[in-house]
Amino acid sequence: MTKQKLTLVKVGGKVVEEKDSLADLLARFSKLEGLKVLVHGGGRSATALAERLGIETKMVEGRRITDLDMLEVVTMVYGGLVNKNIVAQLQALGMNAIGITGADLNYMQAVKRPVKTIDYGYVGDIVAVQVEELNLLLEKNVIPVLAPLSHDKQGSMLNVNADTIAAEAAVAFAKYFDVELVFCFEKPGVLEDSEDDHSVIGSLNHAQFKALQESGAIHAGMIPKLDNSFDAIKRGVSKIRITNIPGLQTGGTSLLPE
Repeated sequence: MTKQKLTLVKVGGKVVEEKDSLADLLARFSKLEGLKVLVHGGGRSATALAERLGIETKMVEGRRITDLDMLEVVTMVYGGLVNKNIVAQLQALGMNAIGITGADLNYMQAVKRPVKTIDYGYVGDIVAVQVEELNLLLEKNVIPVLAPLSHDKQGSMLNVNADTIAAEAAVAFAKYFDVELVFCFEKPGVLEDSEDDHSVIGSLNHAQFKALQESGAIHAGMIPKLDNSFDAIKRGVSKIRITNIPGLQTGGTSLLPE
């Protein structure tokens, strides 16, 4: 039996933070055929609000340290300000949408990351994903808009990397749908030269990725996204693309199974 197609788009960076680029992205997202899910980030908005509230932002190797004060900020920003702004704009485009965190419908459960060398605070590692309730929303043509927040089922929210949310949700949906996961950010794809936006690698398998990683050709910031993506392909996601707004429907870098 052929599975119905589902496109899961993860949007982050400047795309979600700037009014015009977000409007462009959502307009293109509205034109995607079939079932759709949107996952968003919002780190710059969280940093800006924290500064206004006098809360220090602490980062280690590009990762946010989430103490209790920062947990309140990211919950307000990711689960509220950014999420509901996106939902409102989708409604304006004629798409019925609902904003959801991992705590809602208990669709994604996490545990607080154990302390090894760095204490990241209230940052979650995903342990369980249940999308059956989200499937019921999709059946009614409701678009889930997933915030990068989960919970520990002990009453605490947890900050979770948005790329991880997207990959784990895509894997869970792949049990029921033919899933294409699209990572949408500022660059047009995976670049052979990080300074040249015209050096997009059209397609990439895992062996090629590792060879480019060893040669130092791929920008270090892209490596975790690619690691997560190839893991998701192994776990059932049909297709993954990394692209920018104009490439949302076709374009960017397609990641291939072995």
